[in-house]
Amino acid sequence: MRGCRLGFETGRGTGRSLPLGLAVLLTASPLCAVQWNPPAFAKADTVSLRTICAGEGEYWFPVWLVVIEDQVYVRLGSRAAQRVGCNQTAPHLAVEIAGQRFDRVRAEPAPDEAERVAEAMADKYPSDLFIRWLPHPLTLRLVPEQGATPPNTPQ
Repeated sequence: MRGCRLGFETGRGTGRSLPLGLAVLLTASPLCAVQWNPPAFAKADTVSLRTICAGEGEYWFPVWLVVIEDQVYVRLGSRAAQRVGCNQTAPHLAVEIAGQRFDRVRAEPAPDEAERVAEAMADKYPSDLFIRWLPHPLTLRLVPEQGATPPNTPQ
């Protein structure tokens, strides 16, 4: 991550030192917070969303994303829209994007942006030539909640 560094102790001052790779593996800790950064996310091909539906537990699934005016949008097909509909943590989802995990992201329906999102998807993804003709009943804007999205790394 740009602007981040790892802190670790290599045994300096003790006359012993660990190989750098082992020191990082054993004692590395991030010294900066994960940031919601839509311009950086624009380069990602997919975002993974987590829903938790009754009787199923958590379920992760990838979808395409686009960034329009520094906002992250996804366009969901029927099955993904059903998953969001049964989600017990609604209106929140967990999101994994660009190697980062955000546990509390608000999924805001954005029907007014559906056409712009569809156009952006067509520009970004060549195979959208075929996929755009399938039903996409739900367009979502993904908005992290300030102070409520503890950074984690994907498992």
